Amino acid sequence: MTKIEPAARPRPLEGVFSIDPYVPGKSAAPGAAKVFKLSSNETPLGPSPRAREAFRAFGDRLDIYPDGSASALRAAIGARFGVDPEKIVCGAGSDEIIHLLASAYIGPGDEGIFTEHGFLVYKIAILAAGGVPVVAPEKNLTTDVDAILAKVGPKTKMVFIANPNNPTGTYLPIAEVERLKASLPSDVVLVLDAAYAEYVTRADYSAGLELVSASENVVMTRTFSKIHGLAGVRLGWCYAPLDICAAINRIRPPFNTNGAALAAGIASLQDADHIAKAIAHNAEWLAWLTREIGALGIEITPSVGNFLLLHFKDEAEAQAADQFLTARGLILRAVGSYGLPHCLRLTVGSEEANRLVSASLRDFVQLGNPARA
Repeated sequence: MTKIEPAARPRPLEGVFSIDPYVPGKSAAPGAAKVFKLSSNETPLGPSPRAREAFRAFGDRLDIYPDGSASALRAAIGARFGVDPEKIVCGAGSDEIIHLLASAYIGPGDEGIFTEHGFLVYKIAILAAGGVPVVAPEKNLTTDVDAILAKVGPKTKMVFIANPNNPTGTYLPIAEVERLKASLPSDVVLVLDAAYAEYVTRADYSAGLELVSASENVVMTRTFSKIHGLAGVRLGWCYAPLDICAAINRIRPPFNTNGAALAAGIASLQDADHIAKAIAHNAEWLAWLTREIGALGIEITPSVGNFLLLHFKDEAEAQAADQFLTARGLILRAVGSYGLPHCLRLTVGSEEANRLVSASLRDFVQLGNPARA
């Protein structure tokens, strides 16, 4: 009788299970009468009323495939920023663009560089492409150009820079970005992730549009998830040289952006007043929270984004603060996965949320860490 071997199970490619999956911040506070989600850097103003209307109106066209090339949105982006729509690729959030770039340019054994406390998706995208993630140390929680250049070698294919960086809130002046680009080999792709660009008001900052226009190896990624308030529909884009656009378009799913998202994105770009209100709100309350929380003796990393990195004495105190705030309906983001276990990230929220988190942290400090009492 022929021996029947146990059926083999499907096995994924080597290394897939070595990837730590991205774990988003918590979104619930059981038992709290009212919850303020300040863990995902979402805008407290929500999307533009025009975007809401465009999204609802699309309900009558749910049976129709979206425009696979996102041509209308690319035209709107091009008009808004004064760039060639042919050099724009849209995706399901800038996360998808990051994965497409890694898939197109990083192969087995190739290296992708990102910074010590950079966005977790960079490492995931590099590993998923079969590449080797290389971490460059930061200096004072800020991207260090010289540290990145010291990591560049013959296997380097891509460098990812979050500017401003999440979760630290720090940024690299455009002069330093230009120095990095000038020092990189011409066949290495420099990816500038500018998800929080709209919030930055510093004169020495640039998201990178001009640098992309003048280069063949620089890509700028942007998102509609933050200041545009469209995180729920997943929409992002990149501005890149034509050759890079051609490469990622060849591996991009044919209908990777849904029709409702495209309609909402176009409408949001046309509502400059709403974006201006969001910028003004953030500028006012980012400064207020920095001042009020800093006065409690809690160290804060100066931020140019719509969030703050709060430093506690140690990991235990950060966890105690997180539990204390959650009990009051305030959800912050623990960032141990970013190598910052003693920190919490706080999104700038509504006036009510901001005042409550300040008052709650004051109570936490005055009680002397109730978890240890």
